[in-house]
Amino acid sequence: MFSCSILRYYLRYGTKSWKTLTTVGPSSTPTVENEAQPTSDVKMPDDSIAVSKQTPGGFPFATARIGPFFQEQPTLHNPFKDDQYLQRYLQRVLPPEVHRDVVADLDRFGRRVVAEIDALGRECETQPPSLRRYAAWGRRTDDVATCAAWRRQHAVAAEEGLVAAAYERSHGAWSRLHQLAKLYLYAPSSGLYSCPLAMTDGAAKLVETAGRPASLERAFERLTSRDPARFWTSGQWMTERQGGSDVGTGTETLAKPHRDGSFRLYGYKWFTSATDANMAFTLARVADADDRPKQKGSKGLSLFYLETRDESGKLNNITVERLKDKLGTRQLPTAELILDGAVAHKVGEEGSGVLGIVPMLTITRLHNSVSAVAGMRRMISLSRDYSTKRTAFGKLICDHPLHMQTLARLEVETRGAFLLVMEVGRLLGLDDVGGASDHDMLMLRILTPLVKLYTAKQAMKVASEGLESFGGQGFMEDTGLPTLFRDAQVLSIWEGTTNVLSLDVLRCLMKSRGSTLHAFMDDIHARLEPAREVEALREACSTVDMAAQGSIDFAHGHMDELTTAARDFSFSLARAYIGALLLEAAASKSATNSDVLTAQRWCDKRLDLVGNGNRRGAYRVDSTKAERELVMEGHPTTSKL
Repeated sequence: MFSCSILRYYLRYGTKSWKTLTTVGPSSTPTVENEAQPTSDVKMPDDSIAVSKQTPGGFPFATARIGPFFQEQPTLHNPFKDDQYLQRYLQRVLPPEVHRDVVADLDRFGRRVVAEIDALGRECETQPPSLRRYAAWGRRTDDVATCAAWRRQHAVAAEEGLVAAAYERSHGAWSRLHQLAKLYLYAPSSGLYSCPLAMTDGAAKLVETAGRPASLERAFERLTSRDPARFWTSGQWMTERQGGSDVGTGTETLAKPHRDGSFRLYGYKWFTSATDANMAFTLARVADADDRPKQKGSKGLSLFYLETRDESGKLNNITVERLKDKLGTRQLPTAELILDGAVAHKVGEEGSGVLGIVPMLTITRLHNSVSAVAGMRRMISLSRDYSTKRTAFGKLICDHPLHMQTLARLEVETRGAFLLVMEVGRLLGLDDVGGASDHDMLMLRILTPLVKLYTAKQAMKVASEGLESFGGQGFMEDTGLPTLFRDAQVLSIWEGTTNVLSLDVLRCLMKSRGSTLHAFMDDIHARLEPAREVEALREACSTVDMAAQGSIDFAHGHMDELTTAARDFSFSLARAYIGALLLEAAASKSATNSDVLTAQRWCDKRLDLVGNGNRRGAYRVDSTKAERELVMEGHPTTSKL
């Protein structure tokens, strides 16, 4: 092709012009001295190096590397102003005086997300943390180096009160909802700084639940400070080499009592996120005089508080073995640590570690869910904007019904997830100020694992489908879009996998002896009551009611199959409850036609997964045995299992 172009040029302009052409650099527009040049009708943008009026022959791409078209990229608008559903929700649930203050703060913060924070988040992705084990003259330092943007995110988090707002309680029980709404705007632009904030919030809640003992008062003040110089972040070090969820079996770390009343921790922490945190809570087994654990199992675990560095800045007898090489969340320093005599202080009674860590897990699971729905909203927001700029087959893709149908389905998922997260936040806010009823506490207990397990799966689905809506550009790293997809994959793993949390739902039901299920159905009926008065919503109300009741009936009638059905059962509860929340919103005075359509479309899907599985006999012993054989067929160790 190139040789043919040379020949055509030579035949038309001769050797003199050829000599002139060959002296021009490859990215320059060729010029020929003392020759009349043919002109091109192609009008080029100022930043293009494609064919100019001096291009011989006027053929696009004759001598240029690129052509005249550049696709306009999606624009990130103020995430608060861009989210009408968030705005209507806040108007519906918040008291007027609280609403005024919260909306003003979220609008201002949304502008800051666009103007400053989003670029910081992108820099955190492109400049991930690194481990410097040794100083120049050989001293081991184990310094986890982070970029300037990561450190700036620390200051932003403090200044904006992303943890503090929930504990200052300037809006009483609504303070928690204000905080979560702000995190919802922040998370996709945080460069994963949302992760240390989750554990920091969890640590503050743990300390508050423990009564803010004098030994932890300094830590609490730091965790909830708005002063960047004083603000601390916290780690949550539970995962060891045998795994994370089964802490009763997997925790090997020993706590050796010291004569001053403190302890020295010895162990290997396999997965510690936010390794650059100032402090951490962790589990360990108190050792006896022979340096053996006093008790095995969960009852042998105690909760400990430690600061990662001493007053001189030296690590607290902690060795950083390596940083984890992860699929996503690359912005976040995550490491394997050896505790070799780390100074720590016991929190609570010996052997009560699992119970003591629960408040922290409640918070971190909710933060996980906030990040899930925030990522969904960001993906849809960018995809929606892109659909107004991308032309295919003669018209903008927002004018293609099939494309809009696809995005509408993602929008319905996102709205349902959003309401579920906010309801858990509302209940937590009541608990924060001691205003939660027995019914509220039962609902908070069951909705916490449900919101985490279900929104994580939704986020992964929306991230994948949303990425596809950008075509090939969705697969390009420099667009930043793959980050949303990669980071979504961890949401179903951190803070308990889907199956682990499904079993936690069952524990919740068993421990309450059925009270939680009664509270669940009462809550759904109360939310459906106003929606039943709206003709357009009656059929959907019946669908939700039947799905919820069918799931409850299954639990009562199939106790022996409930463990196998735990996943489908939990999904059924989550879908039914989201349906009730959407119908409640659709029946409110401020509801729009899109709110009604959202509720209707949600209820068009199969809500009662466990009922469908039961009708197929999916949870019977013979069925589960057949599934095992299906999976293990041909595996070399099958005969030994």
